Amino acid sequence: MVIVSDDDVLGGEPRIDGTRVGVRHVAARMIDGGQSPAHVADQFDLSLSDVYEALSYYYAHIEEMRELERENEAAFDRVRESSLKPKETVQ
Repeated sequence: MVIVSDDDVLGGEPRIDGTRVGVRHVAARMIDGGQSPAHVADQFDLSLSDVYEALSYYYAHIEEMRELERENEAAFDRVRESSLKPKETVQ
C-alpha cells in the first residue's frame, strides 16, 4: 500500500509511505494550486504513480480529507487568535 497513516508522522494524517508527504499536500498542489501531476512529483521527489495514488486516495476518502482540513483550519485559527492577543502583564 502506498498510502499509510501513523500517529507519529503528520499527526496521523494519510501520507505516502516512506515520506512525510501528506495526501492533502499533494491534493492541494494539484487542486488548489493547479500544478500538474508531473510537477508535483518533481517538487516532492515522488514517482508519478505515488502522486496519482495520493489523489485517488483523496477522492476516495473526500469526507475524511475535508474533516482534516476543517480541523487544521480550526487549529490554525486558535493559534493565530492566541498569538494576536496582547500578553497579560503582572503588576
